[in-house]
Amino acid sequence: MKEIIALSDQEITINRNEFLKINGSIDTNLYYIESGSVRIFILDGSDEQNIRFGYKENFVVSLDSFLTEQPSNLCIQAIKKTVLKVVTKKQIDDFLALKNNAILWVKILENLAVQQLEREIDLLKNSPKERYERVLKRSPQLFQEIPNRHIANYLRMSPETLSRLKKS
Repeated sequence: MKEIIALSDQEITINRNEFLKINGSIDTNLYYIESGSVRIFILDGSDEQNIRFGYKENFVVSLDSFLTEQPSNLCIQAIKKTVLKVVTKKQIDDFLALKNNAILWVKILENLAVQQLEREIDLLKNSPKERYERVLKRSPQLFQEIPNRHIANYLRMSPETLSRLKKS
């Protein structure tokens, strides 16, 4: 991972509620969060549905747009002031052209795929309590970095249900 971060020659800061990526745009950058936090969400009519979060020492990316170089429906918005290192697709492509670097990239993509699959299974199969407990076990830092209303949305439950689960 350090090898990917080291590719960055650009750092940006986005303020609270500012968008890094908007619905329908193309974004072929990978971002490493130095500080702050972001949410990745989609719009469903007028509703927003959080699908991922990023905070200090996480990578965030609009993966579909990054891979296809096409517009994506994903939005990335700062939850609080966030400092990000920017790694361009060209920088990654050049890095991958070097011997043995593709193995690291495959590991990163495999990790993203496994995380996404775990989330999908949670949403389809588990009760709200089970979803809460699995996320708490998998990502305890999430509850220190992300406001409860965003976590509740991510877990597909009301803020009141999340509050009850946290108390029990």
